[in-house]
Amino acid sequence: MAGLTETEEILASVATQLMSGETVAVGEQKIWVKRIGRGRLRMVEFRVKGRVLEAIEQNPEKPSRWGQLAREKHQVVQFMDAQTHKYVGVSVDGKVKEYANKGEDY
Repeated sequence: MAGLTETEEILASVATQLMSGETVAVGEQKIWVKRIGRGRLRMVEFRVKGRVLEAIEQNPEKPSRWGQLAREKHQVVQFMDAQTHKYVGVSVDGKVKEYANKGEDY
């Protein structure tokens, strides 16, 4: 994946694995994918650069642009910092966009 940062490569890999299997491998970690909420959305919690992130399948019922993409059968995965509960990035069909993290490094 040319041109991606190490973190973006990890997020892209997690998103792809989340949407296609029952486990996600991140370095030495092998994590089972959970199903959460009423919609049974896929979710996995993992560590990257010392921070715990959650990868969460986008709920297609949400009225947001991300929900619209999910309704159109795109694979949308949101990434949330487990400590701050702030979204730090999104993956759409394996392409990652990190949100501005205001100087925080993870």
